[in-house]
Amino acid sequence: MFDPFDSDYVNLTSPAVSHYAIVPSDGADLPVRPRAIYANIGGTAVLQDNDGETVTYELGAGAVLSLRAVRVLATGTTAQLIAWY
Repeated sequence: MFDPFDSDYVNLTSPAVSHYAIVPSDGADLPVRPRAIYANIGGTAVLQDNDGETVTYELGAGAVLSLRAVRVLATGTTAQLIAWY
């Protein structure tokens, strides 16, 4: 498919170009660090940042977190999440 924006520079303010379903894990970082996280199904998301700080978010379906999380913990996470990068 032709993509007229293929040669444009991709940065944090441009739309994501890929995505994947997040599999929460207490012991493993995300395979690709996302630019944002989308809540496909609402619930609780326990996210760890670059400094190892863990914060719990209550998300409704369709919520978008502009957070470049390193890990989504399985313990406490009930939301179904999609990584955008």
